[in-house]
Amino acid sequence: MFSERGGAVGKSEWPELVGASADQVVASIRAELPGREVVVVPEGSFVTMDYREDRVRVFVTADGRVAEVPRVG
Repeated sequence: MFSERGGAVGKSEWPELVGASADQVVASIRAELPGREVVVVPEGSFVTMDYREDRVRVFVTADGRVAEVPRVG
């Protein structure tokens, strides 16, 4: 959901999900913020520096665990 000014409404980061399974985290964020793009990114990968309120990046370790706090952007 977005505000009248176009900004995101609701939660923007999930520190409690660090260490959890990437599949569970993606499902949880999609349920909480339908319509957002949830992108799984291998830890250490290069990503663009643009900020998008419709995207959440989930950085994961080689064994599929969340490595960093997932954030809108």
